[in-house]
Amino acid sequence: MKIQSTLLGLMLSAAVSLNAQTDNGIMSLKEFAYPAKRQTLNIPDVNGFKVLKCDFHMHTVFTDGHVWPNVRIQEAWREGLDAISYTEHMEYNPHSADVKVDHNRSHDLAIELAKENNILLVKGTEVTRQTPPGHFNALFIQDANTLVSDNDSKLDQEAIDKAYAQKAFIFWNHPGWKATQVPGSYEWIDFVEKMYNEKKLHGIEVVNGLGFHKKALDWALDRNLTIIGNTDIHNLIAHDYNIGAPGVHRTMTLVMAKDRSAAAIREALDAGRTVVWSSDYLFGKEEHVRNLVNASISVSPAYHEKTNAKTNVTTKYYEIKNNSDLSFELELKSGNATKRIVLYPESSQVLTADAGQSSLSYEIVSTFIRSDKHLDFKINLK
Repeated sequence: MKIQSTLLGLMLSAAVSLNAQTDNGIMSLKEFAYPAKRQTLNIPDVNGFKVLKCDFHMHTVFTDGHVWPNVRIQEAWREGLDAISYTEHMEYNPHSADVKVDHNRSHDLAIELAKENNILLVKGTEVTRQTPPGHFNALFIQDANTLVSDNDSKLDQEAIDKAYAQKAFIFWNHPGWKATQVPGSYEWIDFVEKMYNEKKLHGIEVVNGLGFHKKALDWALDRNLTIIGNTDIHNLIAHDYNIGAPGVHRTMTLVMAKDRSAAAIREALDAGRTVVWSSDYLFGKEEHVRNLVNASISVSPAYHEKTNAKTNVTTKYYEIKNNSDLSFELELKSGNATKRIVLYPESSQVLTADAGQSSLSYEIVSTFIRSDKHLDFKINLK
């Protein structure tokens, strides 16, 4: 016992001595430092498409944000994102007394760091008008400064026309953000109808930060517009989201792209291959939500069965597995089986079902394929 105690003391002494090594009289105290590591968000490929994690709406000090552009790259790298865009307000510059107004500057300052960290930085801007008509993001632009107009009375249409002339992908931001302050603004207004008819509106932001704009999802579905979800972040991401807690992530658009490139993202946005991921919920067109669910959830053949001696009912046991970092909440619609299943990220659950059934019907209540409709999910039993 004395020998063991002595050995333990020597080991502890050596550990303390090693940790306390100094350089020029300075001791490094790194135990509480944030580790330099990139989170891996595991979302499987969908029908041969790579699922890219994207945030197409954020701000820096070059408009009304609170951080330098490079910080956005560092955040995106840590959180495992593939692509982001700075969409600075063209007509709103509250920091102009301290920061020179240049609508391209945030992108230009961060582009090299983005390349070094393998983050795709899409050039964008935000047309910032009174509501209505509201705010519109333009992605894949060439020059944001040329989109500003001096003619305030014509700025709404002129700014959109200029963005369209640069072959931008244009989407309507947070349509319901002033629903209570400006009656009638959360409607399919004439200005947006005109944009739509002229093919100058390509998508709608149905989730903005932590808010789901329900009518916006239905508008996008009814008019075959691309469904978008972003943070619209102004402060640090960690200020608004509990980043670091298990399962916590920012609101983002999942883009099903042919490869990991800006060109592939643009093609996918034009084709509407997107699903919004916010909190534990998915929002999108039924086809794309279903494909994502099918790529993530698998069910094993029955691995066990037992018969109740009193009822003579045989129950079979299956493993239902979530192969992704998404979350799914399933509620039984038809069949005799487990009533409710919560599939946490990268986990599995036991599914029980009466023998003799070939399939079960569930509703995934953590999905929205309309504002009032969840995805039906059929499980074939083996």
